[in-house]
Amino acid sequence: MIRKFTPAWKASSTPRPNIWADVPDEQWNDWRWQLSHRLNTLEELQQIINLTPEEVEGLSSEGKFRVEITPYFASLIDPDDPMCPVRQQIIPKGRELAAFTSMMEDSLAEDAHSPVPGLVHRYPDRVLMLVTTQCASYCRYCTRSRIVGDPSATFSKRDFEAQIAYVERTPQVRDVLLSGGDPLTLKPKLLDWVLGRLRQIPHVEIVRIGSRVPVFLPQRINDEFTEMMKKYHPLWINIHVNHPKEITPELAAACDRMADAGVPLGNQSVLLAGVNDSVHIQRQLVHELVMMRVRPYYLYQCDLVEGAGHFRTTVSKGIEIIEGLRGHTSGFAVPHYIIDAPGGGGKVPISPNYLLAQSPGHVVIRNFEGYITTYAEPLDYDPTAIRHLEAQVARRPEPGQEGLLTLLEGHQLSIKPEGFDAVHRRGRQREHRLSADAHKWQPYGVGEEEPVSEVEAS
Repeated sequence: MIRKFTPAWKASSTPRPNIWADVPDEQWNDWRWQLSHRLNTLEELQQIINLTPEEVEGLSSEGKFRVEITPYFASLIDPDDPMCPVRQQIIPKGRELAAFTSMMEDSLAEDAHSPVPGLVHRYPDRVLMLVTTQCASYCRYCTRSRIVGDPSATFSKRDFEAQIAYVERTPQVRDVLLSGGDPLTLKPKLLDWVLGRLRQIPHVEIVRIGSRVPVFLPQRINDEFTEMMKKYHPLWINIHVNHPKEITPELAAACDRMADAGVPLGNQSVLLAGVNDSVHIQRQLVHELVMMRVRPYYLYQCDLVEGAGHFRTTVSKGIEIIEGLRGHTSGFAVPHYIIDAPGGGGKVPISPNYLLAQSPGHVVIRNFEGYITTYAEPLDYDPTAIRHLEAQVARRPEPGQEGLLTLLEGHQLSIKPEGFDAVHRRGRQREHRLSADAHKWQPYGVGEEEPVSEVEAS
């Protein structure tokens, strides 16, 4: 007989605060009931949490980012601990309205990379499709707080048609990521329609959904939802868990239903000061995720957006966490530590240095314990031998987005910042006599003197 390992958090359901003790299970487990009974006022939250003066200030502030908390997720809050990791993520504090150095409204420059409203085309072969500005609950560090939570700024079916039309006429797009807001807050029929339209596009290979609904509202992942997902494979879903306290029997059951429906699951978390900036907390988190068949995918450095200042850590803390995971747990349990480059540079992986030195024929590497060794490279390796096979499968990226690969393959000499040539011409009107183009090489003109070296001048 095979014994199945059962984590302790799968053994029971999450206890409810007293104010919901009399709610029938049928209502409590109805995702629509959860949405319609979200908490958003100071008075409502005071019924379940002993609020601090700074939390009262945050909840009372004009112009604060939207507050909505599902009863289920509110049940995870420790009412007496201001440092509760769940509480810190969703209860506003007065300090979140304070500006900080380098704060930006749109730190990822998504609006600048948006060819049609709600669609972001940052990478050559994939697009981000924003389908709503609404969420089940609202994270205080939200990257898109400039639009998220505003019911008047949400997207319409006309916007979806424009987004889908762009994908249809852009054949290099093979991967579409649905985000928002949270796509799983859409009406089920509308989400079904969006997925169906995307699946009709021949060159769209993968559809992904980024969602925190399974964490905020696991009741949404019901049989109706899983049956819908089965129609649109290959469909991938990334959830968003930041702390082990968010992993509950309800979330585990939701992940089981999605995984059993054939959906590969990943997790994206954000590195948050005072919440999960600890090697030991992160290790527990990734271990519990993989037990739910959720692979840790990204650990994000906090973005430079309003409201996130007090959540930011140093980059060295993130590298320390990766050092504490790599080699200390399974490789598939180690997320990529990412800085989403301010200004629209995209996701940049940050990692400890394991390659220490290189020389012809050898590289020097270290492992997680500090063990240093060499790897001998072949001296007769021919990287061109596979070129005839590459020609059969190679796909060209969108023009202008080839990046460093064009330098490595010899298609381009350099990548220059905007205005580089004009700055370094320093007002010179004609090409230099030693221009890289041989046909432009020329002797000095009539009447011009050869430059005199310092030796000759002496």
